[in-house]
Amino acid sequence: MPTEIEQTSSGERLAKVLVVDDEAPMRAFVAKNLKARDYEVCQAANGMEALAMVRHEHPDVVVLDIMMPHMDGYEACRRLREFSDVPVIVLTAMGTERDIVTALDCGADDCLTKPFGVEELLARLRSVLRRSTRDRQQASSETLSHRDLVLDPGALRVQKAGRDLDLTRTEFSVLRYYMINEGRTVPHRSVLTEVWGEGYESETHYVRLYVSRLRNKIEEPGDEPYFATEHGLGYRLGD
Repeated sequence: MPTEIEQTSSGERLAKVLVVDDEAPMRAFVAKNLKARDYEVCQAANGMEALAMVRHEHPDVVVLDIMMPHMDGYEACRRLREFSDVPVIVLTAMGTERDIVTALDCGADDCLTKPFGVEELLARLRSVLRRSTRDRQQASSETLSHRDLVLDPGALRVQKAGRDLDLTRTEFSVLRYYMINEGRTVPHRSVLTEVWGEGYESETHYVRLYVSRLRNKIEEPGDEPYFATEHGLGYRLGD
């Protein structure tokens, strides 16, 4: 784990980050490096504290460790998603695809495997913050429709046949990109760059996972598939 803190001279707070980890040295390390780059930082030592901090401190992003006593990061993320859509970056010491899929299923926006470098964490923070800003900017975009689906960017709402679908922020962004490209096969790389940003081009399992999640939330028994798989190329929404 790096120990040197690189200084910045901007003098401007970039965003408020909640750092959640039961290990005080790790919390201190992450907090010092973020503060050195002008992020505002608050800290929590467990999942219960994290939920309370999100309610009272309103952070712009949460950096959440998985392995914690009493309430692990998975459960904390699930409970957090009941009342907040704040971006969450999960820290995991294992880093297997199964661990990453579990974290994303719980509502995390991104995963980072321990040990990690400061620059990698900063890149992930910038990415989720850009996506959050972009989502707000797209609120004025026009409504999109496909078959019986209607996506309203202003309300961050998707309806199927008039019924609201319970989508996370990232699921919403993935579906929106496929609806914009309706009828075209979209390469995984394009989805990753558009939704997650630069540096995620190799994370193809993110696309597979989110398309699977969207299929489960959209498609009902008897429905014609909404997503077509073009093997070796990508997915296509409709024709």
